[in-house]
Amino acid sequence: MLKYILIPLLPFASFLINILLGRNFIKDRAHWIAVPAVFGSFVLAVSAFLEVMNGNTININVYSWIASGDFTVSVGFLIDQLSAVMLMVVTSIGTLIFIYSIGYMHGDGGYYRFFAYLSLFVFSMLILVMANNFLLLYFGWEAVGLCSYFLIGYWFHKKSAADAGKKAFIVNRFGDFGFGLGVILIFLTFGSLEYLQVFGGAGAAMGQTISLFGYEVDLLTLICLLLFCGAVGKSAQIPLHVWLPDAMEGPTPVSALIHAATMVTAGVFMVARCNPLFNLSEVAMNTVAVTGGVTAIFAATIALVQNDIKRVIAYSTVSQLGYMFLALGVGAYSAGIFHLYTHAYFKALLFLGSGSVIHALHDVQDMRNMGGLKKHMPVTYAVFIIATLSITGIPGLAGFFSKDEILWRTYLAGDLGKLLWFLGTTAALLTAFYSWRLIYMTFHGKFRGTHEQEHHLHESPKVITVPLMLLAVGAVAAGWVGIPPVIMEHGDRIGEFLAPVLGHPEGHGTHAEEYMVMGASIFVALLGWFVAHRMYVKTPELPRKLGASLQPVYNLLLNKYYVDELYSKTLVQPVLRAADRIILGFDTYVIEGIVNGVPGLIGAFSRKLREVQTGMLSNYALVMALGALCIVGIWIFLR
Repeated sequence: MLKYILIPLLPFASFLINILLGRNFIKDRAHWIAVPAVFGSFVLAVSAFLEVMNGNTININVYSWIASGDFTVSVGFLIDQLSAVMLMVVTSIGTLIFIYSIGYMHGDGGYYRFFAYLSLFVFSMLILVMANNFLLLYFGWEAVGLCSYFLIGYWFHKKSAADAGKKAFIVNRFGDFGFGLGVILIFLTFGSLEYLQVFGGAGAAMGQTISLFGYEVDLLTLICLLLFCGAVGKSAQIPLHVWLPDAMEGPTPVSALIHAATMVTAGVFMVARCNPLFNLSEVAMNTVAVTGGVTAIFAATIALVQNDIKRVIAYSTVSQLGYMFLALGVGAYSAGIFHLYTHAYFKALLFLGSGSVIHALHDVQDMRNMGGLKKHMPVTYAVFIIATLSITGIPGLAGFFSKDEILWRTYLAGDLGKLLWFLGTTAALLTAFYSWRLIYMTFHGKFRGTHEQEHHLHESPKVITVPLMLLAVGAVAAGWVGIPPVIMEHGDRIGEFLAPVLGHPEGHGTHAEEYMVMGASIFVALLGWFVAHRMYVKTPELPRKLGASLQPVYNLLLNKYYVDELYSKTLVQPVLRAADRIILGFDTYVIEGIVNGVPGLIGAFSRKLREVQTGMLSNYALVMALGALCIVGIWIFLR
């Protein structure tokens, strides 16, 4: 049991040591604590994974956390097939990103603090995926949100970074409020927060309703939608997607670890974990699927025209998360988790590759000031190509297998599924275009920066490039555990592995239909590649002409459909004005009333008291005589 407890405790120990001793003692050697800790968690995660592969599910309660009447919760861990896959993703990619950070963050003034926060995040994420009850899940859920705030605003001296950290924290409060209500409603419905008891009793709750604002609402549907609110916030789905692109103000390793590979996939993991509940609500499933499909194409259109290299990848992340929810919503939970697994490798590679570029250009992130980097940075260019081939779904690479499985399962999901398949395929076309646009603007053509920048261009050190090469292996090979049965019988190893927890998706089609879906996916990937090459290599003046002729559309996409401006006018500014009035009134009439009123009252009393002091001896003699007379009178009366 101890080795499983150590999986989250090792990163937590790293956090405590670095945060308490880092500033005065450890300083720039903080990685000697953090890297072995997360690598140790990886080794133990591999051991747990092998244990699960042998058919053993680990469910342990470490100690009783809360016991109050009927409300009892333990700190307990459940490591089954789903948790095992998530543990491998978090710890393997975490280890590589920690190593990468040694080179990327070298010389930073808060080096020890950075590794402390990263370690705390890994601890929180491991608690989230290992929890065997909803309250511990909620603890990890909120803890990763807190770490996200710390790490997005890590360079807090930059106003943009501080604002982005606050924005991420506040936007997630909207989703987490619903998630918290869902957890409460689960306890009120099932009398427990333990996964096994809740999921085991889900069937008995079918058909139950609850009165809400005068309407009778299906109880399980309400629970699922409330839980999904948390997933919408944490995984940056419409309409709570606005925080993720701004989160790119954090250091690039943060973008790779938290906002590509792990934290933002927490919502996907949670919905998959709760599949026994979601399966019983068609409304909730359709909501998840439609939200994912719309988000996938919505974010992809925005990424078409962005110029900040990290923001392009950020919107790509939002789009790919939409793909995962699309799979979950049509009941293909294993396909969603499969894409989560492959996406973690190629998206972490894209973010860390962009970090290598930014590092070489001394913090330049605008692709319009790049170009021609492939001859200066051949390793970074090569891994970027591999990651791009993977995300666009070129056969043989990881992204092809998982994306194809999602599109195929969506296609089989009835009429709504056909519509969502079309959206997903269109999003795949846009993904190919903006991904190759990034490659061509960054690495091809002539360098568009300053002569001084060009003079100092060089490949990143090995502490950065070696993790990139290892992630590139994952971007190629990770998908081979999920080969479609139409290509290889019993090739879907990951689907079979996850089946005891996530089940088998419904829907069957012909081989001809599956080949059609696969062919369409490959065709749009190649078409997007061809169009990007035509526009940015063959005729580089074409994007400018096209942008000028479609100026309204270009501005709409460049400004992200003005969603941030809409929220600012309808929510942020009214709240600030109302708060300003309330605070101003409270300050004027309460605070100033106390601060100025008490001295004024004392002053008024003092002025009246001073009037007694007339300065005339006859008045004083009269008062003394009256006082003596009163004393004598009291003495006689008391006798």
